[in-house]
Amino acid sequence: MTDCWNTDTGEAVYRSRDAIKNLKIKVRIERVTSTSALTQHLQQQFLSRQDRGAIELETLSSQGDNEEELVVGWQEKFFSQYEMELFQNEAACQTPLDRQYHTEVKALNRGKGRRNRRIFTYTDHDRYTSCLPQHATDIFTTKSNPTFLAERMASVRHRRQERRTMDSSVPKSKIINWEPTEEFVRNRHVVNNVMQTMHIMGDLGASGRLGQKENECLLATIKTDGCGTVIVKPDFNKGKEPYRIVTEGERREVWRLTVENVSACMKPEDKVREQNMYKDLYIRHKEYLNSLVGQDFEMPPLGILRYMTNGEIVSAQGFEYDNLYIHFFMELPNNWSSRPFQSMSGVTQTCRTKTLGKENVAFFSYPFHFEAFYMTEKESDHSVPQWPVLYFKVLSLDSWQRYRTEGYGYLLFPAMPGIHTMTCHTWRPLQMGTVSALRRFFIGGSPELEDHSYVRIPGTFKGERLSRFGFCTETTGSVTFNLNCIQQARAFVDTAMMKKRRQRVFDQLGGFSQQGAVCTILEAFQRARKKMQEARKSLPQDLISSASQLQIESSA
Repeated sequence: MTDCWNTDTGEAVYRSRDAIKNLKIKVRIERVTSTSALTQHLQQQFLSRQDRGAIELETLSSQGDNEEELVVGWQEKFFSQYEMELFQNEAACQTPLDRQYHTEVKALNRGKGRRNRRIFTYTDHDRYTSCLPQHATDIFTTKSNPTFLAERMASVRHRRQERRTMDSSVPKSKIINWEPTEEFVRNRHVVNNVMQTMHIMGDLGASGRLGQKENECLLATIKTDGCGTVIVKPDFNKGKEPYRIVTEGERREVWRLTVENVSACMKPEDKVREQNMYKDLYIRHKEYLNSLVGQDFEMPPLGILRYMTNGEIVSAQGFEYDNLYIHFFMELPNNWSSRPFQSMSGVTQTCRTKTLGKENVAFFSYPFHFEAFYMTEKESDHSVPQWPVLYFKVLSLDSWQRYRTEGYGYLLFPAMPGIHTMTCHTWRPLQMGTVSALRRFFIGGSPELEDHSYVRIPGTFKGERLSRFGFCTETTGSVTFNLNCIQQARAFVDTAMMKKRRQRVFDQLGGFSQQGAVCTILEAFQRARKKMQEARKSLPQDLISSASQLQIESSA
């Protein structure tokens, strides 16, 4: 009897693109010895040599019942002795599956009988699969220490199709738990993927006592989710030592278990054919996606800049009250336009604050999308192009439905494309006196701006200087934004304009801004200087020397 056993009884996860129906597993069990037989053997050793030989002869005669080997396919049904006796009686068959098993058992009895004696299977549709005895999962004497992930996943409940209710009633308990405990998260965690399960069982009873439920032991479990993931417990031996099984009860028999993957391997020509098929499938799928997108890339008209922003209101911090929400809207300067269905304003959800360090932070993670178009026109010499502006107002709402203005701010959209993280500080109007502070605390409400653009320079202001003298404000908190800006124009793909990337967007669009005028003047000076140098080289040397002498005398 060998002393080497495989102690790694954990489950193994495999992924395969082949169909699960091609899976073949060879299971072999072999009885090593039993405590009672070994005790009798040692006692009779001292009696006589003839009795010892008789015991060995009896052991050899029953060797055929001490081992069994069976090749099992996916969801292939092998009946146990208990099921053979159960399904022979047609009165015991209640479901259509039971009646199908009754027909198969009768066919086996009329034929050559079963190919198995001790090894049998429970498929995913069997009623015994979901109610296996508890002792069937603890047949291995040694267990590996569970990992951190295994401990967390041990309590996860798998959702099965038959557990889904037909009615759409709303549960009476609280749908949202604002302060979940660790035990609540562990018990309520549900995995939505549906797993198909198959159990390979063994009847490890004595030779004359087969078919008793207490002698059934779980040998191996195979699960699959239908997406190529196959879970096998225990793992295939792969040439390692067999697993050790010790039965319960007085006999305490020891069995060897070997599990091997005997699925038929693909031939080389079949592999090449399959690879070509997948390659052809991927090419067709790519062509299908290209047909949906189209060959012509959507481009804005000539002389128009397309500006797109995928933004996110990340968080707000440093404000006085809790339960914050933000109201925002966009303002387009001159020569800017948007689509008719473009939403130019929005309101975030109400968010509770969380203490991080010394600040109370409200995490919104509110996404928004903005798209606008800039059309170049003839500008005056002193005008400078402007970018769109996002104005926002931070408010708070308490349990008595009292809202308060916490701060005003604005965000100037960046002129450069790319990813930008910007933090905007806010302020709010302040009305002096104790009465205003008491009204804000007890009743709610606070002074508000009639024109939100007053936090910057209002668009309606036409003067030269904007005075805010005497206007009392108070600095409040800040709001953080994430912006992903994209700019698109025909001038960007023009080969003649590629070497002028250092210029700004509006210069590439052909605008008449002041910077474009400065660049044009510098280029004119360079061209004039080159012409003067060429004309100077073409003059005779005596005229050049006389001209230099006159220049020296005039400077003296």
